[in-house]
Amino acid sequence: MPAPPDLPPLFPYATPQEGGDPPRPRRTAWIWPVVSALLGAAVLAAILWATGQIGARTTEVREVVTEGTQASATAVARKVVPSIVTVDVGADVGDSFQLFGSGSGVVLSSDGLIATNHHVVSEADGYQVVFGDGRTYDAELVGSDRRTDIAVLRIAATGLVPIEIGSAQSAQIGQVTIAVGSPLGLDGGPSVTSGVLSAFGRRVVTGPGPLDILFGMLQTDAPITEGSSGGALVDAEGRLLGITTAIGLSSAGAEGIGFAIPVELMTRITDEIIETGAVQHPFIGVSLETAFAQNSDGSRVPAGAAVLGFAGNPSAAEAAGVLEQDLITAYDGLPVRIPEDLISGIRTYRVGDEVTLSITRGQEELKLSIVLGLRPEDM
Repeated sequence: MPAPPDLPPLFPYATPQEGGDPPRPRRTAWIWPVVSALLGAAVLAAILWATGQIGARTTEVREVVTEGTQASATAVARKVVPSIVTVDVGADVGDSFQLFGSGSGVVLSSDGLIATNHHVVSEADGYQVVFGDGRTYDAELVGSDRRTDIAVLRIAATGLVPIEIGSAQSAQIGQVTIAVGSPLGLDGGPSVTSGVLSAFGRRVVTGPGPLDILFGMLQTDAPITEGSSGGALVDAEGRLLGITTAIGLSSAGAEGIGFAIPVELMTRITDEIIETGAVQHPFIGVSLETAFAQNSDGSRVPAGAAVLGFAGNPSAAEAAGVLEQDLITAYDGLPVRIPEDLISGIRTYRVGDEVTLSITRGQEELKLSIVLGLRPEDM
């Protein structure tokens, strides 16, 4: 069999590693290493861009049989595992499928729509979806979005069990989380691990490019391993909180933390991909940095996103009356402490949506309505 091409890993890299172990065989496949990294920053001066409004999707809901006041991991697994698949990626060579690697996917609809990560499918031209009982389907790519790392596949199947959609926005730090995916592309069905929701709003850098930054990520200590990209992070009732996407890595190795794309963003992006095959990214057109307020005890705390300037022609913010040195403290009533709060929040809207910004201008408190524009291709 010819050697597999030089494809990127199925989890994004933060920095390349030298002298690593060779790829491990899986059936006729190759599995690549899986790493990602978290990059913290106190100040962000960047062009603000964002995407779409949460859409509604009707799904079949399977009941979790609870034990006491909370479902057991066993009950959650019974509910969720039928909605998790392995996504094999490779090349269609004549009448055969040449497998290069694998990730995971989440069933969105009973008629064959599957969510996964963009980086799982981006370098392949052939796709197969494998269920835990061994059923295997050829899949087609409906669409994919690098900026949010979301993709949608379709298979010719009916009667599937879609995952129940939950809410990351109403989740709380410390609550139980369960990760379900297909680690290492192993045969035998999905793997289930448990932990807690560790943090919200993480900024995760997955590569060197300007598009290789994920905002507003959920952090969990539920073990996530290679091949689990595109799998599910669910709550104690088996409701989807996010799509597992990356793991933390330091110079000492894997740090036991994983990151998931919040379900609200996943739903907004997958809805638009299903509707149009692509994603348009809204654009406010401001350059921002974190502003700080000083407490009576002398400490400094983040207090909003200060406007440094404008970008794009036209800038939606400038057209709506935003001025340099304005301090953005909320959008649609949701607080903004740092620029990432605004960036990750606006991503759940669509081009043309109207957003109300709460602004402090000197001693004046203002509310300005902004119609989100289309993000320029070169920004």
